[in-house]
Amino acid sequence: MTHQELPSYDQAPAGAIRFNTDSRKLEVYCGGPVGFGTTTITGAWYQIDSFTPDTATGGTRGVFSGGNTTPGNTNTIDYVTISTTGNAADFGDLYSTGNASSSCSSSTRGVTGGGFPATNVIQYITISSTGNSQDFGDLTQARYYLSSLSNATRGLFGGGSINPAGTVYNIIDYITIASTGDARDFGDLSALKYTMATCSNSTRGIFAGGVTSTNVIEFITISTLGNIADFGDLTVSRSSLAGCSNAIRGLFGGGSVPGGDVVDYITIASIGNAIDFGDLTQVRNNMGSCSSQTRGIWGGGYAPGAVNTIDYVNISSTGDAVDFGDLSAGRDSLGGLSNGHGGL
Repeated sequence: MTHQELPSYDQAPAGAIRFNTDSRKLEVYCGGPVGFGTTTITGAWYQIDSFTPDTATGGTRGVFSGGNTTPGNTNTIDYVTISTTGNAADFGDLYSTGNASSSCSSSTRGVTGGGFPATNVIQYITISSTGNSQDFGDLTQARYYLSSLSNATRGLFGGGSINPAGTVYNIIDYITIASTGDARDFGDLSALKYTMATCSNSTRGIFAGGVTSTNVIEFITISTLGNIADFGDLTVSRSSLAGCSNAIRGLFGGGSVPGGDVVDYITIASIGNAIDFGDLTQVRNNMGSCSSQTRGIWGGGYAPGAVNTIDYVNISSTGDAVDFGDLSAGRDSLGGLSNGHGGL
């Protein structure tokens, strides 16, 4: 919303919305009351503005950060315009290792947390620009193979490990994306897990699958604090899968075999078991993923060996994924985010 005061053409209670036929814009009345026992004008009409990533970046932008290039880690950040097809372009570099980290975003800022070797570093980028990441703060616990999701305000980081043989966490942390600072405790997963898939709408966040190759899907309400609740089951139990969504439907692709090319879908606002959507172009796990309101894409992964594949699907339909293009280099265990996903 802009902060330009507009003339008060009539009386209204606070929060009223109208269409201004002169400016052809929606307006909301802030302040008041007016016309309810007082003749004093204590509020004003303000114009409502909306944001679309198309204005800032020429389309919803997907960003893939970090990963493992076999035999080493990479700090590379690539980006694509999700509505097109083609190869990824260079965005900049992470300042801290991004292998086995996890990413989430608002419409303006992308945030990446954790990584291997186990770190508590959180770093951020401005999605509409290009450039290197900057320090944001710290997670409550250093870990890698964690999973993250967000709405326009909050980012959540769940699960993770510092030693898959024994030290695994059920932690859920949260941050306020528009600020910087350390993460805080949100609640707990139902079990010790890592390598889960995630997705969200503006209200609800979803965690699915994960080690040890479970089929469990769980959800939280992003704006609150508390422990996770049961949602339903995946079609195939698997870990190291990756999720994306628009505001209605969540998709979960790839992962450990069997199920390494499977794409499932759910309706985020409901509860229940996932349904088969289609298949990825190849069997792989440990991908990065992101989405617009129409497309979901998966980048990189382990097939075996790190690959540079980018696939996409149309979220509102069902069917097999189609080739999108290539990352700048093959890598797995990378992060993915966008400025137009289902949580925004």
